Amino acid sequence: QMDLCIEAFGTSKQKRALNSRRINAVGNDILSTAVTKAATNIIVAKGVTALMQDVAQDDVQNVSIFLPPCNEDADKPENVYKFEDILSPAEYEALRVPAAVFVNITPEEITKKTEDKSHCAFVLEELKFLPADEKTRDHKARCLWFLDTLIKFSYLKVIKKKHPMGPECPHIISRKLMKNFTSLTYNNGSVQNLVSASMKAKITAYVIALALHINNFQTDLTVLQNDMKLQESRMMDIAKAMRLKVSKAKGLPGLEDDQNHKLGTLSLPLPVQKASGSQRKRKKMN
Repeated sequence: QMDLCIEAFGTSKQKRALNSRRINAVGNDILSTAVTKAATNIIVAKGVTALMQDVAQDDVQNVSIFLPPCNEDADKPENVYKFEDILSPAEYEALRVPAAVFVNITPEEITKKTEDKSHCAFVLEELKFLPADEKTRDHKARCLWFLDTLIKFSYLKVIKKKHPMGPECPHIISRKLMKNFTSLTYNNGSVQNLVSASMKAKITAYVIALALHINNFQTDLTVLQNDMKLQESRMMDIAKAMRLKVSKAKGLPGLEDDQNHKLGTLSLPLPVQKASGSQRKRKKMN
C-alpha cells in the first residue's frame, strides 16, 4: 500500500527511493509490513487531497529540474545552453557516420521522406536548407539526426530492447538515451526503463535547446510541439521555464494566415520569470 501511495502521490525523491529499495530489497516481508503501516499513517495524517497537491507541485518543479544546464551569466545566446551540454565531443563525433545520410541527401530523397513521414516535420523542413559549405553542412546534419532520434525516442514507453533506436544508432548515443532520458521502474519482477512524463519533458527541453542552436536561437515551437505530440500549454511551460521569449510567428515560410504558430527566441538579457496569480503551479518555474 505504501508503494502504491508513493507511486500515486509521492515526490520525485520518494519515487527514486522507492525504485532503489525495490531493486535492492525485493520480497522483503518485514519491510512490506512496515510500509503498509506507514502508508496508513501518512494517508490519515496528511489526507489524500494534500498528497495530490504535493504531486502536482512536484510535477512543476520537475520541469526546471530536467532543463539543460543554464548559464544565466552568459555573454551571448550560444552560451546560455552550451552545445557541449547537449552533445559531448565524443557523442558528436559518433554522429558523423549515421548523419552522412543527411549530408548527401538529394531534393528527390527529401520529397520521398516527406511523403513517407519517415522523419519529424522540423527535420524534414530543415533538410531543405542545408548549407553548401561542407563543414557547416555536416554539423547541421549531425544535429538534425540527433534531434530526430530524440523525438522518436520520446514516443517509446517501456524500453525493452538494448538498442531501441536500431543498429544504425551509435552505441554511445544509445547509452546516452537510456542513461539520461529514461526512468527506472519495477514491473513483474524485473527492472525496466521507462520514458515517463518527466523524462518526456526533459527530452522536449533538450530538443528545444538543440533547435535553437540549429536555427540561430529562434525556432518555431509549434512545429516542435506537434513533433513531440504535446499540448500547447505543456510546450509553453517548458519554453518559458527555459527563459525563451514567446511570440506569434508571422511571415515564416509555409505558414498560412490561419496557423497560429508560436516562435521561441533566446536572447539576452534573459527574461525574469513572473509568478502567475491565477496559476499557482507556475510560481516555482524560475
